[in-house]
Amino acid sequence: MSMNEDEMEASSAESEDDSMDEGEENEGDEETSKTYLPGQPLKEDEQLVCDQSAYVMLHQAQTGAPCLSFDIVNDNLGSNRDQYPMTAYLVSGTQASSAHLNNILVVKMSNLHPTSKPETEDNEESDEDDEDEEEDEEKKPQMTFSFIKHQGCVNRIRTSNFKNSVLAASWSELGRVDIWNITQQLQAVDDPALLERYNLDTVANPVRPLYSFSGHQQEGFGLDWCPTELGVLATGDCRRDIHIWKPNEAGTWEVDQRPLVGHTSSVEDLQWSPNERNVLASCSVDKSIRIWDTRAAPHKACMLTAENAHENDINVISWNNKEPFIASGGDDGFLHIWDLRQFTNKTPVGTFKHHTAPVTSVEWHWAEPSVLASSGEDNQVALWDLAVERDDDEVVDEELKNLPPQLLFIHQGQTDIKELHWHKQIPGVIVTTAHTGLNIFKTISV
Repeated sequence: MSMNEDEMEASSAESEDDSMDEGEENEGDEETSKTYLPGQPLKEDEQLVCDQSAYVMLHQAQTGAPCLSFDIVNDNLGSNRDQYPMTAYLVSGTQASSAHLNNILVVKMSNLHPTSKPETEDNEESDEDDEDEEEDEEKKPQMTFSFIKHQGCVNRIRTSNFKNSVLAASWSELGRVDIWNITQQLQAVDDPALLERYNLDTVANPVRPLYSFSGHQQEGFGLDWCPTELGVLATGDCRRDIHIWKPNEAGTWEVDQRPLVGHTSSVEDLQWSPNERNVLASCSVDKSIRIWDTRAAPHKACMLTAENAHENDINVISWNNKEPFIASGGDDGFLHIWDLRQFTNKTPVGTFKHHTAPVTSVEWHWAEPSVLASSGEDNQVALWDLAVERDDDEVVDEELKNLPPQLLFIHQGQTDIKELHWHKQIPGVIVTTAHTGLNIFKTISV
């Protein structure tokens, strides 16, 4: 696999990227440009063009082999960052065609500039072409990688800060979960000399995981670090089993060999409560969402269950940081919002149907309790604000009247989107991954 910094490029309005917002007019000739809504047929002479004015920032990146799972690494650059150019750190895992060619990638994205140039005075002459080219080169985004060889495709990967180190847990298609210390790799992507030395060293001395667990009888996707008890991990497999990991004084982990009892089919996603220690949520192909108290014996740990929470498999869940809400997305294309205070009613307090294919990812905004993002196999990323309600007297465009008023924005341009995450240190920034690569963007809506 060969990668370099030049593989990261900013999206341009002249490209055939079909990213489009749902409420803004395209730039260009008003007579020929119009808002595109997903599902509308295109005429032979029509093509989708990204409306750059709908984005504060928009960049695309390629990683060679697809990285269908990733996580954003909390860094030391500060919180609530709003100064450009931006820098972000990710860890991702490849899904290469050959199992022995897979890697964990520790990624630094830097020199991320906003999409629009500052306006100039009417009487100010434009810069010469060579100066424009020099400026464009200076604003070219950069991407740096460090690699860890990984056995099998990476089904899912999640990070956590623990004991002054950054850890990554990876689910392998070979049925094994590994924990890696990626602190050295993060240091390497910050320093070209360190990176060169690291790359040479790992040829003869491949990085080994801190701990591996092969007790799952099948591969899996459920994986989450506990935010209230650092070092604690939950893993769920395609058989139906959930195991709880706890760190020990020896610097490794103790995995409870007794799985939590409840689900009857594949565990697709796991989410620890953001503020209640020992409380875990799970969703499954068996169409149920379950809430667990991991202090109890495995056969008694399930506290609450919503059976038939979706019409089909439930793929993803997200726990709201501020309110007692869980969002879920399934193969039926629905987003459901569950109030844990009314969970026993088995009825969601909110239901949204916009995606026309299975929902592949959902995540609440970390600081805005009414805002969430979702992605689907319909190649859409949707941004929602559940606090929005349509005014009865509001005049709505005929083409937009069937859209939920809570739908803020539709981002397109990627094929087979698998995961999205909000950056918790850069307000409004989202990273998404798909078979066609990574996007990192901030819209004018959030």
